[in-house]
Amino acid sequence: MFTGIIKSVGTVQNIISLDGGKEIAIAADFAGKLSVDESISINGVCHTVTACDKQTFTVQSVEETLRKTTIGNLGVESPVNLERSMSPDQLLDGHIVQGHVDVTGIIKNIEQEGSDWLFTVEYPREHSSLIVGRGSIAIDGISLTVAEETGNRFTVAIIPYTYEHTNLYSKSVGDAVNLEFDILGKYVQKHLQSRED
Repeated sequence: MFTGIIKSVGTVQNIISLDGGKEIAIAADFAGKLSVDESISINGVCHTVTACDKQTFTVQSVEETLRKTTIGNLGVESPVNLERSMSPDQLLDGHIVQGHVDVTGIIKNIEQEGSDWLFTVEYPREHSSLIVGRGSIAIDGISLTVAEETGNRFTVAIIPYTYEHTNLYSKSVGDAVNLEFDILGKYVQKHLQSRED
């Protein structure tokens, strides 16, 4: 489990193709504190550390992960949002993020408004019931608040600190991003659907 509060931006160092998957080595400032079998969120996707040293750690992505997320689009030198799994004594500063990406979206507009940035993302329309104004959403693992929703697009406001301390600074219109909807909203939706059946 994660909070969506990004603590570090890592850099992809190496990618090796596996049978149906990829092995990815990432440089991170906390790599020396990791241990094998530890869970880590990479751009909002939960992975398991398979090797680590003082500078880098390695994970393996299976075919389904590569197909359903943007992890397969990463290249060497790509900046990635990183978050270690939540500990029992940690404050829940963002919202509950599982690292289980629901769908990818496409950035349709990036606009600077004063010191803030507005990102508008388009996503598959069948998920529109899971987006609510002022509700939580994770974009590439970042806990954000929906500022506005219209049809199958939503806009989030990014404060300068978040823009500078995540990989959002590297994003452009047309880029794909990982989306994880609020788990509480998903449970409510399932409950309401079961009552209709």
